[in-house]
Amino acid sequence: MQTQQMLPTLSFGIFDHLDHAGGSLRQQYSDRLEIASACDEAGFRAYHVAEHHGTPHGLAASPNLFLSAVAQRTRKLRLGPLVMLLNLYHPLRAFEEICMLDQLSGGRLDLGIGRGAVPLELSFFGVSAAEAQDRYSEAAEIVIKAMETDTLTYSGRHFSFTDVPITLSPIQKPYPPLWYGTTKPETARWAAENSINIACVGKSIAIRAITDAYRAHWKTRPTQDMPLLGMVRIVVIAGSDAEARALAAPAYARWLSTFTFLSRTRNLPAPPNLPKSFEQALDDGFCLVGSPSTVRETLKRQVVEAGVTYVMCQLAFGDLPLAASLQTIAVMRSTIIPDSTWHVPDFVQGEHH
Repeated sequence: MQTQQMLPTLSFGIFDHLDHAGGSLRQQYSDRLEIASACDEAGFRAYHVAEHHGTPHGLAASPNLFLSAVAQRTRKLRLGPLVMLLNLYHPLRAFEEICMLDQLSGGRLDLGIGRGAVPLELSFFGVSAAEAQDRYSEAAEIVIKAMETDTLTYSGRHFSFTDVPITLSPIQKPYPPLWYGTTKPETARWAAENSINIACVGKSIAIRAITDAYRAHWKTRPTQDMPLLGMVRIVVIAGSDAEARALAAPAYARWLSTFTFLSRTRNLPAPPNLPKSFEQALDDGFCLVGSPSTVRETLKRQVVEAGVTYVMCQLAFGDLPLAASLQTIAVMRSTIIPDSTWHVPDFVQGEHH
């Protein structure tokens, strides 16, 4: 297929559930801050952190609190929740935390917001599945509106207030770049229409349907730079394929165990589209594990297949040793991130290599 133009060099970020490694929480937080510092030096674009509750799969229950520590240990690395579960915040409080984090980081916040994909987690806080979408929609509207005004008045089904003084503001105007996690082309169309970056999980061919839909709708606004089209991949790089797999396999098993904690303990359906084993994760392309050359070539192929412009690397997961994460970061810094051949074609919608 002939490309129409070349977009800027592919960029790399970090995605982290901050799932429980099994040891000291204090040490795990410390290790993650060391990883963030190394990624800052290595040239990664941003550190994205998930928010979960009542499960060992997410120990960043207050992602903004954790990310404020990341901001103090980094200089250029952007950072943000992916996503901040607005259903669990009063929207005025959410707005204030967002402003504080953007200010503390010097304008490095990337803001992911969402409803919450696990109804059980929302129910722990008294938020029902029936009201989650409407409540989230109101909260998101209030948060955005608050960043564009000096005095806020709002009347809705879930939230109402009059003449609230707005005394905080973000550095980035009118508000930080927005992110949304999506698994459907329909959501991608909405994100494109609203200039929102997206993060995708799944097989490359499924992600391609999402990025095609995004590009098809984005072409109506050629005067702006296209937001980032991201995919999440577990990445482990070692001296050989065998060495990397020996590190990644047990760590993935533990990561999978925490991922399915709520479904197993509450007799609920397992999370959809989740590779049930390390081998399946390799086959599906969710895990990029091997020597530098193996990971590099697999990644280049997947970027083309998925049509993404941003790779969100899970560099720490399960009980993977800190040294293994730092080794992967070092290899990416030396041989993958600076590679000038990493260009992403502007795909024609619907066509595939």
